[in-house]
Amino acid sequence: MADTSVPKAMEVLAISKTKELKGTEKRDSLIEIEKKYQLLWEEDHIFEVDAPSTDEYPLGSISADELREKFPKFFGTIAYPYMNGRLHAGHAFSFSKIEFHTGFARMQGKRCLFPLGYHCTGLPIKASADKLVKEVKMFGRDFENYKEEDEEPVPVAAPKGPKEDLGKFNAKKGKAAAKTVKAKYQWQILHSVGIPKEEIHLFADPQYWLEFFPPECKKDLTNFGARIDWRRQFVTTDANPYYDAFVRWQMNRLKELHKIKFGKRYTIYSIKDGQPCMDHDRSEGEGVLPQEYTALKLKVLEWAPQAAESIKGKIPEDASVFLVPATLRPETMYGQTCCFVGPNLNYGIFKASEKEYFVITERGAKNMAYQGIFAQEGVIDKIADVRGTDLVGTLVNAPLSFHKQVRVLPMDTVLATKGTGVVTSVPSDSPDDFAMVTELAKKADFYGIKKEWAELEIIPIIQTPTSDLLAPYLVKKLKISSPKDAKQLQEAKELAYKEGFYQGVMKVGEFAGEKVEVAKPKVREQLIKAGLAFAYSEPENKVVSRSGDECTVALMDQWYLDYGEDSWRAIAYDFVENKDGTGLNTWSSDTQHAFKGVVDWLRQWACARTYGLGSKLPWDPHFLVESLSDSTIYMAYYTIAHWLHKDLFGRQAGKADVTPENMIDEVWDYVFCRTQLTDDIVKKSGIPKATLEGMRREFEYFYPLDLRVSGKDLIPNHLTFFLYNHIALFPREYWPKSVRANGHLQLNGEKMSKSTGNFMTLDDVVKKYGADAARVALADAGDGISDSNFVEDVADNTIVRFFNNKEWIEEVIKDETLRTGELNSFQDTLFDNEMNALVNEARKHYEETSYKLALKAGHYDFLNARDSYREACNAAGIPLHKDLVLKYIRLQALVLTPIAPHWAEYIWREVLGEKSSVQFALFPEVPAADLALSAAREYVKTTASNVNSAEASQLKKMAKGKQSDFDPKKPKKLTIFITDSFPAWQTKYIDLLKEVWDPAKNSQKIDDKELNGRIGKMGEMKKAMPFVQTLKKRLRDGEPADAVLARKLVFDEPKTLLAMIPGLKRTAGLESVDVIAVQEGSKQGKDLTNGGKEVDVTTPVAESALPGQPSFYFTNV
Repeated sequence: MADTSVPKAMEVLAISKTKELKGTEKRDSLIEIEKKYQLLWEEDHIFEVDAPSTDEYPLGSISADELREKFPKFFGTIAYPYMNGRLHAGHAFSFSKIEFHTGFARMQGKRCLFPLGYHCTGLPIKASADKLVKEVKMFGRDFENYKEEDEEPVPVAAPKGPKEDLGKFNAKKGKAAAKTVKAKYQWQILHSVGIPKEEIHLFADPQYWLEFFPPECKKDLTNFGARIDWRRQFVTTDANPYYDAFVRWQMNRLKELHKIKFGKRYTIYSIKDGQPCMDHDRSEGEGVLPQEYTALKLKVLEWAPQAAESIKGKIPEDASVFLVPATLRPETMYGQTCCFVGPNLNYGIFKASEKEYFVITERGAKNMAYQGIFAQEGVIDKIADVRGTDLVGTLVNAPLSFHKQVRVLPMDTVLATKGTGVVTSVPSDSPDDFAMVTELAKKADFYGIKKEWAELEIIPIIQTPTSDLLAPYLVKKLKISSPKDAKQLQEAKELAYKEGFYQGVMKVGEFAGEKVEVAKPKVREQLIKAGLAFAYSEPENKVVSRSGDECTVALMDQWYLDYGEDSWRAIAYDFVENKDGTGLNTWSSDTQHAFKGVVDWLRQWACARTYGLGSKLPWDPHFLVESLSDSTIYMAYYTIAHWLHKDLFGRQAGKADVTPENMIDEVWDYVFCRTQLTDDIVKKSGIPKATLEGMRREFEYFYPLDLRVSGKDLIPNHLTFFLYNHIALFPREYWPKSVRANGHLQLNGEKMSKSTGNFMTLDDVVKKYGADAARVALADAGDGISDSNFVEDVADNTIVRFFNNKEWIEEVIKDETLRTGELNSFQDTLFDNEMNALVNEARKHYEETSYKLALKAGHYDFLNARDSYREACNAAGIPLHKDLVLKYIRLQALVLTPIAPHWAEYIWREVLGEKSSVQFALFPEVPAADLALSAAREYVKTTASNVNSAEASQLKKMAKGKQSDFDPKKPKKLTIFITDSFPAWQTKYIDLLKEVWDPAKNSQKIDDKELNGRIGKMGEMKKAMPFVQTLKKRLRDGEPADAVLARKLVFDEPKTLLAMIPGLKRTAGLESVDVIAVQEGSKQGKDLTNGGKEVDVTTPVAESALPGQPSFYFTNV
């Protein structure tokens, strides 16, 4: 029997913070329906779609554009998931966007292709498998020798950082509010996701991951109801020789186009793994790039006594020792007054060459070891250790400085995790440095230094608009009194850098008079040429590889994609900017802004490594293609995958009946419309002409890709690479049409985290709530690029709504008392019009990929419209109209089909008796909403709500002693006052709105701030603002501008209000309702409920009535 116990180290991971369900009968009945139709869809191959065949339309007899016009298509994909685990709710969120879009596109009559493959390339699987090899050796095949140990929880601090920059996304860890325990071993991680102990050893073979997780992925998405063409699934790497041939073709062509180059470049590097560590190979630090510094050589002239003792006899007498600070501002070196070290840090003295030694941290040495700085590549030769505090007082030479000799002084804020642990001090332009030297001079005895060491003259070196001693100026201005004033110092640092770099002019040195941004690289070059400095690089933030190694930067000979090449980048930028509307549709300005930012800064990208899984580089098989370079154009592979193979691994030939060896580079060129077919290609490949033409037809019909969906975190790498590679390899007409980026998914308002228990896999979600309820909650979660929120209560409430609606539909369809004949002019007509309006509103939102709003219109508002109709008919004492009931049922099923296809399928087939699947149904075509009826419906809803508010308001007045003649517990009467004329004071505001409103665009010509300012100057702000806002709402809701601004209602208010009386009497518990028409300034009115009889009007409430905004008065009867 499988061992399902949870080890102690994993107990925290097993504690769930998610919602507990109480009753599951309704859910279970809905899931039963879902399983039935999922099986039926699979048996009927409903989601399998092909291009029109070359038998029907021979290749060349019709252009690809004409074919797509004749047979509209949609091709959408998401980033294929990585196969080192089960899909979670975050994956499902991205899936849902393409899933809903595919569902809607099917309803537009398009041939819709939604395929899915499985990404297995790279380090994560191999690294995890290698860990298991070691763990099996340590603990036995079934880990029977593992002894549980109590492990103290490790507190996790919330990181601090700047606000998110949409131009350059950064991978971030969320807050951990509680102490957490992480799994120590790889086998524990696999055990925690339900894999029995006795099977875990199989995962020590990396290929087993490829066998195990893809079927689980397919199962989870099938249970989710995904509209995926599973014939086209595949795994990456050379485990599938067809995909391997595809990747080799891609690499060959990129190299021929000079997009792939070879040379030395800085790259994030794992010493443990012995290779570059790219984004997908990292457990921490995705998106982090190398940061290049200028490393200064500050020669030791005289050691502090303790330091001299530490190195005694360890360094040759004729050798030179240098403290090596790394700076981003070499142009300021003229102003050095001292050198800082961290007094509590440990430093090493490392051999750089036979005659040179560097004083730096261990971390700094690891970075230098692979950058051609040390004599022997990769050799870190530490000859002595020395404490920072022992270095204090050492005298060093300061290159370029007016002070040729400066002292080493202590600074507590120096970090071992940044730079070399040595910091040169320029107090003229660095607020941190100025604050520190000021502190040291004040408290020299406390810090154990001589006061004069910290009092060297601060010489102006850069003139800015503010000052030529910018740092002292800012420290004084921001009232910084200590180096511990971290917040103010950070602000001062940012101000100093921006003003100094962008507006500063050099006052000293060879480049005096030049702008700082011009002089900076010149000063750097001068220092390096003189042997006083050298180039040094390190990761801009912490990076940890999947193997657990903290990464460094290496200067390596490597193959790289030259994304920074000017002409290629210019084309990519223009495509993203999309000025002429023929470029990339990003669906949101935030996504476009992010793409433009990445294209601006993205440069060379290493495309090969030596460890992991993948395809071999064709011309240099020692290397493997890295995981973000073999996954840029695989969408093209989807178009012909089923022609090539029947299974994931390419073990069974597909429709084309060809071998991987047949798929030579020239074949890929032809299939992907890069070249024309020749006899030589047919002969050389051994593939029949008809087969080649059939594959090309699939590509040219489904390409270009219509929609790519992914999380926003892939914009800095995969999504931008995807654009670059399409631009390089395909004709312009086959470049992607759109990319839709979504935010991350929170769960119940908090970050998803296994360690806190706030985490759900897709399998968890679907088992707990069923597919449709899960899909509704995902649609409700949000649509923008900011983070969204999956709320379990939404899924739980959806179960109740779907079940109850199904029950009501099944009951009402059998009701023989339903009315027939013509629709009446009030309840029926308003409901019919509202359904039309909601269908068209839902269509608009589906087209815009705004699924939360589509769900609101097509589900929540649809239910509310039905309920209002039922209440109105009930109040009037009339049955529902049969035609409208049937229309509601049909429209509700159709409008929900993209989001909740299982529920819709049940209603479609089993209630409405349709023979074919709702998956083949078209989105309903209904008349445009009648604006007059829509206005009347809105009036009905608003008036009904205002009646309740009016009674509450009147009761408040009574409680304050302002009225004593109304008792809500006694029988009551409501008098409603209406008028057909606006007060005279409103005329000038109508005229203003006429001036600033553009009827053609249905929008204001000026912004709200300017409009409000003009209203304020007209003298009646308090009552004018609500009046203007009401008119603007009517205009934005679509009422004709000529009617609104002519101060006319588009519906008959008296007629509508009289029709409401039965409903108002029922819902408000009224004995009677009078409707009185009044005129401004008159004490007489007409009782419309009594044939227009003249009546006296005595209450001041009547004066507040406006056209479309009646006033209300309650009395007892």
